[in-house]
Amino acid sequence: MPDTRPDPDIRVFGSPHRYYQGPGALDRLPAICADIGRLPFLVVDADVRKLVESRLVELFAGRPHQVADFRGEVTVNLMDELAGRARAAGADLVVGMGGGKTLDVAKGCAIRIGARFVSVPTVASNDSPAASALAVYDEHHRMVAVESLGRNPEAVVVDTQLVAGAPAQFLLAGIGDAIAKKFEGEGSQAFGGLNAHYTRQLRTGAYIANGCYETIRAFGEQAMAAAGSGVPNEAFEAVVEANILMAGLGFENMGLSLAHGLTRGLVRTPHVDRAPHGYHIAYGVLVQLAAEGRSDAYIVDLAGFYKRIGLPRSLTELGLDEATPDVLRAIAENTAVAPKGAYLVVGYDADALVAAMEATEMRFRNSAGESA
Repeated sequence: MPDTRPDPDIRVFGSPHRYYQGPGALDRLPAICADIGRLPFLVVDADVRKLVESRLVELFAGRPHQVADFRGEVTVNLMDELAGRARAAGADLVVGMGGGKTLDVAKGCAIRIGARFVSVPTVASNDSPAASALAVYDEHHRMVAVESLGRNPEAVVVDTQLVAGAPAQFLLAGIGDAIAKKFEGEGSQAFGGLNAHYTRQLRTGAYIANGCYETIRAFGEQAMAAAGSGVPNEAFEAVVEANILMAGLGFENMGLSLAHGLTRGLVRTPHVDRAPHGYHIAYGVLVQLAAEGRSDAYIVDLAGFYKRIGLPRSLTELGLDEATPDVLRAIAENTAVAPKGAYLVVGYDADALVAAMEATEMRFRNSAGESA
């Protein structure tokens, strides 16, 4: 497990041992596993398994392995259940294949049996694949804890042909999550936050977070045009790299701030709670920029990009009928009092959060216009 004692002098940078990305990258998985462990335990999203089962059978023919379906929430009970099965099989390596929930529950399984972990994301919807941390929830999708592998995945294997075949909204959610890393890293540093290794940030993390933002702005619209087609183009490859690798390294090595903190209130707001995590983060970025006092021109420029690719700019675009003062106050207070780690620093009280949300809602209250 990581040392969680802040150290003013030593700085730590974490990353996966290997990262593989491209069409057909899944074909490398058996050899990758063989270099790491004797018997891999594959935790596969139940819907994904229907798409890849024949391919997995062919790839792992004659190689020891076990496969378990996953469907549900990332709960302690489910992680314990999978760990029991992996332990009984004699597994010394856990592979997660699917979306963010599948990867997180597989990480939890690996923690419980003391095994190494390989990440095989089949969507580019969040920054979980390259990171060591996982979020634990209850059955009602309320976050109850954050756990850590203690090290990053041994390998991340991204088959972009599979990823490009997933519905386009997954890539869009990943863009919403990834585009925040630049701003959250800056916010974390501004308020004295630490990274996921409980140390101050190295410059490398900031360069990666900035590169993540620049890549998404340069290639995001072209990538969305390819999403869902099953045929990744170069723009799609660039944004997948940003959503998964750059965002994961940016988050882990820079820390998080208001955009992620605001989700603690959003997930407790009826109607809004149904939106994907990446949509919450995208909205949270606009609130964070308002709280920081960024210029209207800067915010409207970013929001224009949101509009072109389909990310939400307001609570009403997230699904709320009306952003009343009571709703804004409830979101702000839930955000201000929610548990936070050393690498999640909000930096604003409830009054400041309400003011920032009011400014954001005023600016983008009409879906048809760039600004109010």
